[in-house]
Parts: sequence; structure tokens; C-alpha cells
Amino acid sequence: MSLAEVQSRIDAALAEASRPKGAARLVAVSKVQPLERVEAVLEAGHRLFGENRVQEAAGKWPALRERFPGVELHLLGPLQTNKIKPALELFDAIQSVDRPALAEKLAAAVQGRGACPQLFVQVNTGEEPQKAGVAPGEADAFIAKCRAMDLPVAGLMVIPPVDEEPALHFALLAKIAERNGLAELSMGMSADYETAVRLGATVVRVGSAIFGERAYG
Repeated sequence: MSLAEVQSRIDAALAEASRPKGAARLVAVSKVQPLERVEAVLEAGHRLFGENRVQEAAGKWPALRERFPGVELHLLGPLQTNKIKPALELFDAIQSVDRPALAEKLAAAVQGRGACPQLFVQVNTGEEPQKAGVAPGEADAFIAKCRAMDLPVAGLMVIPPVDEEPALHFALLAKIAERNGLAELSMGMSADYETAVRLGATVVRVGSAIFGERAYG
């Protein structure tokens, strides 16, 4: 597949759901991808990217941003509290706000800085013990806590369990967002982004379908 084909499938899924073109934005997940593949997607005109680790992003994106103005960068992976400062400098959005200790430290850092990236609360809809995110039953209280600390929560993010029907998890996330007045839904990856778009995703996170398989190791 390619960037153009993924975008075309997003547009088709939006049309199917009677949603306007552009209602779901494509985050090209560039983690652990060779630089030449990332540059090829930038040269094709795409400017919205996602990384999983602060350190990897810090080694890659400052130089790329000089060459390709207008890049918007999202942190998709877990954020350690000791990486908050560089994360705030690097990223335009943090999609993995997942625990009170992180929210408190983010709030303190943001207050001192006077600016904050867009924030998404990660919800562990499958309540998987190995996965980050707040449990669905705790999401409302956590969102309220973030808001009470003046954190600009824009939406929610989910990574459904691999062995379950993703549509159920996307629908649950949409319900939590709606009752909390949140407009942004980050859901859907390479295997299920079209389903996510049909169920209201405003952001989809696609890596291998754009770049090919990742080059680990």
C-alpha cells in the first residue's frame, strides 16, 4: 500500500459514514522506520507524523523540521515523567496521558512554560493489565481531574486488544468522549483504520500500511 492509497481509503470510509472529507486526519507512524522512507512521505507532502519514544523523535525530527516546514508531531507511546520537558518541546500533541502522576507533572510543567500541546487521554478499553491507559470506569473522573488542573484535554485515544473486535472498543471510546464533551477520537491503526473512521475517528494512526514493515533491530 502507499500514502495515497491509505488516504483514499480514509476518504471512502468518511463518505460511507456521511462524514465530510478531512474529518479524519492521518498520522503517519514513523517509529523505527528508516530515514529514507520518512523523507519519501514528507516529499509526497504529508506533514502529520507520530512517534512512540521521545528519544527517537529527538534524534530524528529537529533536522527534518528544518528541511520540511509545517510538520505536526504526535507522541503515541507512553510518556515517562522524566521525559516531560523534551516532550513538551518536541510534540504538538501527546496522545498517551494515562495516569494521575503524569497528569500532575504535566500540569506543573505546562504552567511554568505557559503553553501545552494538544492532549489525549489514553483509555484501556480492554482493561488489559499489560497495557497503559485508564480503565473505562475511571475515565470520567480522570478527565475531570485533568481539566481541574487546566490541562487542555482535546480527546481520547485507544489501542484495542488484538484478539477482539475493534469496533466494540471504538464505539465505547466514542461514548466516553461524547459524554465528556470531547471532540477528538484517536483510534484505528493499519489493520482497522477504515472501521475506526466509520465509527467517528478524527485521527487514525497508520504505520506499516504507509511505510512497509518496520525495521526493528
